[in-house]
Amino acid sequence: MDTITDDFMKQMMMTTKPYTMVILTKGPHFNRPDAPGIIWEHGRRNFSLRAEGLLSVVFPIRDESDKAGVGVFNASVEETKKIIEEDPAVKEGILSYEVHMTRSFPGDKLPG
Repeated sequence: MDTITDDFMKQMMMTTKPYTMVILTKGPHFNRPDAPGIIWEHGRRNFSLRAEGLLSVVFPIRDESDKAGVGVFNASVEETKKIIEEDPAVKEGILSYEVHMTRSFPGDKLPG
């Protein structure tokens, strides 16, 4: 493992940028019979948000927990809340959400 100096860390921390993280949980109507179709439209909307550069990373959660997904938005907390409030699955109570401010390095990406 490479040795990371304090100077390097200080230098790198100055390059971070603010982002907003959304944590989706299964809402009170998650098991409605029409939920799969609404979640499909939620996914379609996520593709649009990605294409617009607003949703940088999407992580659907596929385990048995109450968590449904995580997204990192290239938008302020206020803008992100407005975006999420218009999500069809959130509007129908199929998904609930939390919004958190975070920081990361521009250009970070998942391994290919």
